[in-house]
Amino acid sequence: MRFDQKDVEFMPATLEPGVLYVSREYEIAVHLCACGCGSKIRTPLGPTEWSVTVTHNGPTLSPSIGTWQLECQSHYWISDGSVRWAEKWTEEQVLLGREDEKRRLHEYLEAKNPHKSGTVERVWNWLQSLFSRKKL
Repeated sequence: MRFDQKDVEFMPATLEPGVLYVSREYEIAVHLCACGCGSKIRTPLGPTEWSVTVTHNGPTLSPSIGTWQLECQSHYWISDGSVRWAEKWTEEQVLLGREDEKRRLHEYLEAKNPHKSGTVERVWNWLQSLFSRKKL
């Protein structure tokens, strides 16, 4: 499967397979799962989230996409418009990946606002409460 990028302000109600919709205004990329299950995959864009780069071969979305909460549990990269399949993660790997995401966000917020530790702590605690509610 190949992906083309379509820049949009708002996401369309109906997504086309093989299209990575990117809204820079709202810092999000959305596409249909590469496995063909039809699930909408939403990836927030930002310094501690995903990034999109465009080459003459097509878009690259980084890091990998892991659909751990979906039945398909796909794991893949979109690189230069092509899908590269990755190995399925264990529950332990998924939990470690989520912890790593929280750590990166915490470090980013600390570096950005080193003198506002109270605000950072509140945001950190809020994010931890969100993650603790999610099920695998």
